Amino acid sequence: MSDEDHALEAIARAAADLVPELAERLSRHGLGEIEVTTDDLRIRVARSAAAPPPADASEQEPSRSTSPAPDAPQPTGVGVASPAVGFFVYADGLGPGLEVAKGDALGQIEMLGIRHDVRAPRSGTVRNLVAESGEAVEYGQVVVEMDAAEAGT
Repeated sequence: MSDEDHALEAIARAAADLVPELAERLSRHGLGEIEVTTDDLRIRVARSAAAPPPADASEQEPSRSTSPAPDAPQPTGVGVASPAVGFFVYADGLGPGLEVAKGDALGQIEMLGIRHDVRAPRSGTVRNLVAESGEAVEYGQVVVEMDAAEAGT
C-alpha cells in the first residue's frame, strides 16, 4: 500500500467517524467551529453561516434537578458565559447544587497562557455544568447554569 493509499484511508476513516462526532459536539455545545489534529490529519468543522443559532443551553442538555411544586416560586436561571476564547477548567469542588456567592470563582479560561477567571455574576445555586473541563470554548458560550438566589436572601 502506497503512502497515498494510507492518506486516503485516513481521510475516509476521519470522514466516517471523526467528522460526525465533531459535528455533534459542535451542535451540542453551540460552538461556531472546532478543529482537531490527529496523526498527520487536521480537521476543522464549522457551522454554516445560514445555520440557525444554537438552542439555549438549557434545551441542549436538560437540567438534572427536579421541578419545583407548582405553587413554589420558580427559580431564575442564569447562564454564566465565557469571557474569552480558550480552554475552560472548572474550579475545584464546583458541581450541581453548590451554593455560590456573587464573585465566587466558578472556573477559568486559559488563552495563550493567560488565565481569565469565570466568576458568579450573582449569588445562587449551581444548576448544571454545561461545558466539559478542558474543553475549548468560545467567547459568550454558556459554561455554567445557575439558579439565582431569591431576592432578599
